[in-house]
Amino acid sequence: MSKIRVLTVFGTRPEAIKMAPVIMALNKNSSEFESIVCVTAQHRKMLDQVLDLFSIKPDYDLNVMKQNQNLWDLTSDILLGMKEIFEKSKPHIVLVHGDTTTTLATSLSAFYAKIPVGHIEAGLRTFNKYYPFPEEINRVVTDAVSTFYFAPTQRSVDNLINAGIQEDNKIFLTGNTVIDALLYTVKNHKTNLSSLDLDFSLKTILLTSHRRENFGKPLENICIAVKTIVENNPDVQIVYPVHLNPNVRETVYSKLDGIERIKLIKPLDYAPFASLIKESHIILTDSGGIQEEAPSLGKPVLVLRDETERPEAVDFGTVKLVGTDTKVIVNTVQKLLDSEKIYKSMASATNPYGDGLASERIIKAIKDNIRILGKD
Repeated sequence: MSKIRVLTVFGTRPEAIKMAPVIMALNKNSSEFESIVCVTAQHRKMLDQVLDLFSIKPDYDLNVMKQNQNLWDLTSDILLGMKEIFEKSKPHIVLVHGDTTTTLATSLSAFYAKIPVGHIEAGLRTFNKYYPFPEEINRVVTDAVSTFYFAPTQRSVDNLINAGIQEDNKIFLTGNTVIDALLYTVKNHKTNLSSLDLDFSLKTILLTSHRRENFGKPLENICIAVKTIVENNPDVQIVYPVHLNPNVRETVYSKLDGIERIKLIKPLDYAPFASLIKESHIILTDSGGIQEEAPSLGKPVLVLRDETERPEAVDFGTVKLVGTDTKVIVNTVQKLLDSEKIYKSMASATNPYGDGLASERIIKAIKDNIRILGKD
């Protein structure tokens, strides 16, 4: 029997992190699968760091990143570029992840080519098409054209069923592959953080913020909040790996540069970033993946957004939505700093996103449904 040709496609650092354990699982089952990797390089520098960490060598690289690129250019470049990749690689299935423009354009291109799509991290929803933008519509469209749905939680499964996906055998509850990646990295790539010049005798708050919807006034409010937090708490330091986007950097450096115990650092490779999560006391973020990762390491997460497509952690108590109101952020952080009881209730809550075996479940689901791929 010939091997199942699986083409994984991703373009950003978060996608690469979450796809890496799937690629490793495919390679472990090389007698049954031929793993083909394509990157779009939607975000070049941050992507390459993860490829190096997990020793992934792409078979194809669209290299679409351009200065000041917009969604129209990016989407059309990937849509057309993937057509050529499909013609060369002839995959039985295309795996995409999450909600990026790479995922949207690749899944649509595969649909045009009548190649089955497997959507990893399927079923996430805020039910607000403009929040987050454009991610909410990216994942809705991807789910609309997919054949396999690898849902991280039962709520995601329910969202898919409620959206009218009839064939339940194509929906698989797997857990989230980001937990696979995080646990693997913490175990196998321990990192010395001494080069960051941080004082870990202080309580460390890790901050990440780069969402489009937080550009401008919301990000300014976040900066004012963290400045207030360090001024009110001499035993606290805040570490902010600042995103490369100029809309982020200009605001952040104008508001926070030079303030004592606020460390503005360059974006970190994944291994030191995972180690920094482990060493932190509290996480402040508008990112999606960290809402899943940090609870696995027992860290309370305050989400700098008004809505989240990952409400499970809110329900379980590991995550709390605080938005971008300065007063709300300051007050919520202060409660966690002052009350051991409140802190422990978040830090010790159950993480709903998985056990580190999601990739294995994805591989098994593909293998068990080989006929859907037009093989044997």
